[in-house]
Amino acid sequence: MKLKQLLIGAVLAVSAMSLLAEATARPMGGGRSIGRQSQNVSRMPPAAAPQQAPRQAAPAPAPAPAPAMPPKPASPWKGILGGALLGLGIGALFSHFGFGSAMSGILGSIIMLALLAGVVVLLFRLFSRKSAPAMAPAGYSGNGSNSGYANNNGYAAQPASAGGTPEIGSRLADAPAPVAAPVAHTPWGVPADFDAATFLRVAKGNFIRLQAAWDKGDVADIREFTTPEVFAELKLQITERGAQKDYTDVVSIEAELLGIETSNDEYLSSVKFTGMIKPAPDALAEPFNEVWNLVKPVSGNGGWLLAGIQQLQQHA
Repeated sequence: MKLKQLLIGAVLAVSAMSLLAEATARPMGGGRSIGRQSQNVSRMPPAAAPQQAPRQAAPAPAPAPAPAMPPKPASPWKGILGGALLGLGIGALFSHFGFGSAMSGILGSIIMLALLAGVVVLLFRLFSRKSAPAMAPAGYSGNGSNSGYANNNGYAAQPASAGGTPEIGSRLADAPAPVAAPVAHTPWGVPADFDAATFLRVAKGNFIRLQAAWDKGDVADIREFTTPEVFAELKLQITERGAQKDYTDVVSIEAELLGIETSNDEYLSSVKFTGMIKPAPDALAEPFNEVWNLVKPVSGNGGWLLAGIQQLQQHA
């Protein structure tokens, strides 16, 4: 019993540790704004919330099927004639098997009386059915005129609108409102001869590389691609998490050049990264959306360094 309890406790402890590791795993920077922030990015309008799927128009009701013709009632005379013939046949059968004429007469009288009683009942039902008042069809108003909100098929009719027939009006009401196309972003301050395609390709590669260095806690690799201010913040976060490593698998990534700001001694480039990232090997991919601000000196051969991570505003 004690061994079983120890095994259960070990399994629970391992599960709790894995859940804790998954809960604390975050992208580089912890999903916060750190380092240099671009004022142009701060003035951008908030990102639009994901559009919901348009509501589909309700299908028009199928036309009512034609009312089935009621089955033709069976003629009562068929039963009467059949019963009479049956009585005669039974009387002949009794005579054939040697029953006396008196016995045959008694049985025949009993059968004929039963047949006469059946005839009386059938005639009574027939005349009672003919004398009953006819019922009005379903959906028809009792005063003998159609009220405009019900038809003879029993389906409620929509009142006609000024825009057309009731069916067309209901479809127009259910049609989704047109959604305006998003306005394309116009980058600011980008020189005409700037090779944006190559720049963004290298930026995406550095994004993935720095995420891998962040997971392993490789501060030497992080120092090579960051400014001293950002390096100090990232190293502090790595120290706070201890010896535990993170897991951030970049499933997909897209980069957009928002603009380049030029000062006396440096360029500040803002790149928006979007895509999907997995915080654990068995976790579902989650979307990410943030801006990296990269700096490069105006003079000299220095390359682009990560100077800040800036989180974008979102619609409520």
